[in-house]
Amino acid sequence: MLQYIRRQQAKKLATGASQEDLDALLRFPEPIPPAAPLSPQAVLKSSQAQYLSNYERKEIFDHPSVYYIGAHSDKKPATVDNSTNNHGYDDERGDYLVVNRDHLAYRYEVIDTLGKGSFGQVLHCRDHCTGESVAIKIIRNKKRFHHQALVEIKILDSLRKWDEDEKHHVIKMTEHFYFRNHLCIAMELLSINLYELIKANGFVGFTTGLIRRFTSQMLQSLSLMRHHRIVHCDLKPENVLLRHPAKSAIKVIDFGSSCFEHEKIYTYIQSRFYRSPEVILGMNYHMAIDMWSLGCIMAELYTGFPIFPGENEQEQLSCIMEVLGVPDKDFVNRSSRKRLFFDTTGAPRPVVNSKGKRRRPGSKSLAQVLRCDDELFIDFISKCLVWDPERRVKPQAALRHPFITAGRRAKIASPTPGTAKALLTSTSNFASRTSKVTETPKKSMISAPTPLTARTTRTNGTVPNTPSGSSSVHSTLGSSRTYRTSQAQSLSSYHSNRTMAAK
Repeated sequence: MLQYIRRQQAKKLATGASQEDLDALLRFPEPIPPAAPLSPQAVLKSSQAQYLSNYERKEIFDHPSVYYIGAHSDKKPATVDNSTNNHGYDDERGDYLVVNRDHLAYRYEVIDTLGKGSFGQVLHCRDHCTGESVAIKIIRNKKRFHHQALVEIKILDSLRKWDEDEKHHVIKMTEHFYFRNHLCIAMELLSINLYELIKANGFVGFTTGLIRRFTSQMLQSLSLMRHHRIVHCDLKPENVLLRHPAKSAIKVIDFGSSCFEHEKIYTYIQSRFYRSPEVILGMNYHMAIDMWSLGCIMAELYTGFPIFPGENEQEQLSCIMEVLGVPDKDFVNRSSRKRLFFDTTGAPRPVVNSKGKRRRPGSKSLAQVLRCDDELFIDFISKCLVWDPERRVKPQAALRHPFITAGRRAKIASPTPGTAKALLTSTSNFASRTSKVTETPKKSMISAPTPLTARTTRTNGTVPNTPSGSSSVHSTLGSSRTYRTSQAQSLSSYHSNRTMAAK
């Protein structure tokens, strides 16, 4: 990872970028010395009391240990007697009104907002009890979001117990608490997500070596979840984060839609590009839906674009059939929503997207869509993208697949720094590659996005055609598949669309 980044930085320096700006991209917050706790009485008797609102002067007694009070922040003028909008702390939607540099629970300092969603917000905070930086998910002050957050906490707490040594690459919850009628979940702070990494790479994609490293870690997560019958329900590039901006270690996050297999709550789950056929068709689902999502993520990491970029559910299924063909009638007949997608004879209903494109079932092979000749890589993805969830590869079997084990065989025990550098260089050896279409395409070099502010919600826009769905993109990419600057407008509309895929 660092090799990719440094090479890209060298190019930027040559075009006038400052070293200070480039170094900032790789910064990750370091711990600070923890603060000594004070009692509420001690705070009120000190000079700090002048910075507390009237509401806080009463509230502070609910917190026996006070580490931070947000003394110089622009606090909300909350009132004790007026309970409208949670005494002035919430907006009309029930979201907490975030004030940077103010406190949460007299312990956490709010640094910035990392992301927003229907559930609430995720904040970057400093824990003054430990000195560490954390991410805090602050749930909307609404009953239905509170209920689902309790399920998420139950799952995160279980995962923390089952993975004490943190070998399965799942986000670690540090604690949960209530503050001003909001349920808050504190978790370790991570870096950018895989979508931001794809974006930073110019939507070109990565080497199979780097994808193998990401995939093996995701499989460890899915293996733990399967063992304990947990369905993630929203596996996608945005929910896989780097642990550090310059390293390839990752963690799976966001269990806000997750459930135990025997306690399924929702039928409308998964972001659309990564939604499994059984969910689209309204069938019973289980942990195999996450393996489908994994296959979609791997394909996107390689090409830079979603493999199945449907504009709606009808086209989503058409995108899948374009590569996998029409599913068996027995499979379709088990669907509660088959009439939306198939006529009375079982034939797919015609679908034309906003660009006038109609997809023909079985007209493209997986190898053609990926434009890849790595047979093991293609075989692995093909075992994830299977119509019948019962026949889809399971995490433990996937960990034994030759595509994954090939990476283990290539490892050298305790490499010297020089050897490690050579391994990284060989993984990202761009210059020695040829530009033939039949070979693994060239991969561009990554620039590291800002680690803490990159995880923003994707806004609406228009999805551009992808390598799987448009010959015009094929011709634009050319034999080297390098996405050129003349496509900037298309890229912009693509990466601003992603919120639509969650519907």
